[in-house]
Amino acid sequence: MRDYYEELWARLPAQTTAPDLALRTAFLRGRVGPGDRVLDLGCGDGHFIGPLTEAGATVTGADVAETALERARGRHPGAELVRVPFDGELPFADGSFAVVWASEVIEHVADTARWLSEARRVLVPRGRLLLTTPSHGRLRLALAGIEAFSPPLGDHLHLYTQRSLREVLTEFGFAAVRVRAAAGPPGLRRLLLAEGQR
Repeated sequence: MRDYYEELWARLPAQTTAPDLALRTAFLRGRVGPGDRVLDLGCGDGHFIGPLTEAGATVTGADVAETALERARGRHPGAELVRVPFDGELPFADGSFAVVWASEVIEHVADTARWLSEARRVLVPRGRLLLTTPSHGRLRLALAGIEAFSPPLGDHLHLYTQRSLREVLTEFGFAAVRVRAAAGPPGLRRLLLAEGQR
C-alpha cells in the first residue's frame, strides 16, 4: 500500500485544493490552542501545519508517503515530519500528544482497529482525537450509488455514517464522542467532523 500512496502523491499536481478545507480548518482551530502538542496523522502535503502552528500548537506531521512529506517540507521548512508505517505501530511513545488530528484519513486505513488503538496509545490521558471523513448517509448512497464513493480500484476502504463512526470510536475506548455531519443540505451532508477523548 505504501507504493500506492507514493505513486498517488507523485501524480497529484504540486498545488492541490483540499475539499472543504476552510470548514475542516475551522473545526480544528476551534479545538486546538497554545501549548497543545499535536500529531497531524496523515498530514499529506501539510495543509494543516500552518493553522496549527498559528494556533500556538507544537506540530508533528506524519504520513505513509515520503513524496507527501517532501511536499510538506517544501511548504513548511523546519517542521517535524515523520514517515510512519501504513498499518503498524506509530514511532512515538505512549502519551506523546495532547491531540491527534486525522483529516480524511480513517477511510483509507486497512486495519482500523490497530490504527485507532495506536492513535489512542499516543494520546495523553484525556487527550483528544479529532478527525474528519466523508459522510455516507443512506440518502447519498441511494441517490448516487456506492460506486460514486467507493469505486473498485479506489482508495477509500471504509464508508462511514454518523452512527457507524460514533460506534467505532466508542468501541475503541474513546469517551465523550461527538460526531456531526456538515457541508451540504440536510440529508446530503458530505463531511463528518468527529472528536473523542482518551
